[in-house]
Amino acid sequence: MTSLLPALDETSGRADSPEAVRFGPHALDYAGLAGASAALAARLAGAGRVAVWATPTAATVVAVVAALRAGVPAVPLNPRTGGRELAHILADSTPSLVLAGAGDELPDALDGLERLDVDPDARAPGTFPEPPAESPALIVYTSGTTGPPKGAVLPRRALAASLDALEDAWAWTADDVLVHALPLFHVHGLVLGVLGPLRRGGSVRHLGRFSPEGVARELLSGGTMLFGVPTMYHRLAGALDGAEDSGELRKALAGARLLVSGSAALPLHDHERITAATGRRVVERYGMTETLMNTGVRADAAPRAGTVGPPLAGVELRLVEEDGTVLEDPASLGEIQVRGPNLFTGYLNRPDATAAAFTEDGFFRTGDMATADPDGYVRIVGRRATDLIKSGGYKIGAGEIENALLEHPGVREVAVTGEPDPDLGERIVAWVVPSDAGSPPGERELADHVAELLAPHKRPRVVRLLDALPRNDLGKIMKRSLGV
Repeated sequence: MTSLLPALDETSGRADSPEAVRFGPHALDYAGLAGASAALAARLAGAGRVAVWATPTAATVVAVVAALRAGVPAVPLNPRTGGRELAHILADSTPSLVLAGAGDELPDALDGLERLDVDPDARAPGTFPEPPAESPALIVYTSGTTGPPKGAVLPRRALAASLDALEDAWAWTADDVLVHALPLFHVHGLVLGVLGPLRRGGSVRHLGRFSPEGVARELLSGGTMLFGVPTMYHRLAGALDGAEDSGELRKALAGARLLVSGSAALPLHDHERITAATGRRVVERYGMTETLMNTGVRADAAPRAGTVGPPLAGVELRLVEEDGTVLEDPASLGEIQVRGPNLFTGYLNRPDATAAAFTEDGFFRTGDMATADPDGYVRIVGRRATDLIKSGGYKIGAGEIENALLEHPGVREVAVTGEPDPDLGERIVAWVVPSDAGSPPGERELADHVAELLAPHKRPRVVRLLDALPRNDLGKIMKRSLGV
């Protein structure tokens, strides 16, 4: 395998080195990143695993890049993780030290771990041999919705395969300047949002904190691509609709080469609002911690709202019945299974969970439900555990009902779940954040709205009003917190 980050060696020491990363006013060019990461990598030799206190700063980028160059697996830590969960991650991954910015205040759970401060201004020469392709690069902990978080071991091979497949799909080059505000402890923000540009020799501008104003500023000053999650695009759509929009955001989004949404489905309503305002379509892709990227709408294809595109190069994808039978009709609803070089090698210290996650012929069981168009474009319905509702003999996807409800003017946000029903098996429940809390839409009104757009058996039987939906750090709705 060639170098995972070839531009570091190619640009090291160059006087005309291009910018690599920028966090607000703080920037590192490739020569600076190469020097800072080399200085740190030399101190990591033989360290075993290292934890990285993953704040949205240049120090986090230097720490991760240094670990990759030294061939030491990095364990990104979410700074907002609670003490019990953090203690579990540390006990499970057993890092030998923690890398953090000099000004970072670390919680008590890290007191027993040696700390090494990261200095983005340090410089040292050095090249490092590329470790074997199957050696672990990152250990990223899952959200732990079904128990304590599990550490997904991502080999260098998987990172390279996924990023190269996206290069092919999105015509990603060294000329691209990526703008995003995603957290750096997850594969979306760290692997795609940082290592993606660095593998290409391009640059990334991190906003620190998301805002429509920040997006407009960076896209208008040279940004070519925007990565975000649905909550961010929802806010962008709202800003475009608002009277305060000066036209700068509209111009910025219209001029971007690529607008990409991921980590959860982007509601059709927000697709349409952004397109109506800017003439641009947001493209979606589908991936997981364990698989990195599986599908993506290509830059040279017509975007299709509601789909996450066809499988990426090298990825095999199939839909299966509950008993594992492969569906002959891709239009039927089934669980997604994938196989390819993008997959993780397993869960750290969990051979039982690893074995259960794979089929005998090497496909990973994603737990996501979908249908596929005749040309292979995948339409995600949701998670099998929380988004597949079996009501009155029908298999119903929650996402379809959520999109329908979002077309009602009285609905600002919504999540749909199922709950036990003695007659139907499960009844459909809509958790609604109304547009006007003082005058929310009624249950019958929303049920009739869905029945008119979809089918009578897909109407919600129960409507529960909320001030806000529970979300995680990536903006995903935590349906298990809604009593699922």
